[in-house]
Amino acid sequence: MIKAGPVALEFNGLRLEPLAPHHEDGLRAAASDGELWKLRVTSVPEPHDALQYITTALETRDRVAFAVIDAYTGAVLGTTSYHDILPLVDRVEIGYTWYAKRAQRSHVNTSCKLLLLSHAFDTLGCGVVGLRTDCENFPSQAAIEKLGAKKDGVIRRQALRRDGTVRDTVMYSILREEWPAIKRGLHERLERHARVAVKG
Repeated sequence: MIKAGPVALEFNGLRLEPLAPHHEDGLRAAASDGELWKLRVTSVPEPHDALQYITTALETRDRVAFAVIDAYTGAVLGTTSYHDILPLVDRVEIGYTWYAKRAQRSHVNTSCKLLLLSHAFDTLGCGVVGLRTDCENFPSQAAIEKLGAKKDGVIRRQALRRDGTVRDTVMYSILREEWPAIKRGLHERLERHARVAVKG
């Protein structure tokens, strides 16, 4: 039976550390970079709600939230979480993920997913890791599928969006036996990104 709890993880110039009230200013700045709260299909807080966002994350029973930190500068780049943790079936989900605009389309998301998936499968011993997204969040669906996750299906009328409309939720998962190939693929993707960055 898995026991998911707060932990610090570091890799590839990024640090995931347990989300805490002292991340408020950094989270506010990250949300402001691109005015991310205006996106209908994400759950990014408005800057003045950053502390409440942190408080809610910490009070949610089956969620372990992380601040995504630039290990070199200490800047907060965004946040991500384990959630819907089911110890009896060795399952966690990865979600509540968003990044400052400057960190998007970079190595950040791939590195964070590699950290979280590695910890889930290789340390916690998960049998499955789930991911979910809004049915209208096509960039998120593409990113999840690019990881190698399999689409499980769609839960219709599953959650409220910030504008009060009801969304369908697309569900994905990665099984333990699928993880080694996905892990190799993520490392290869980061190596390609590093080569392109050097050339650029």
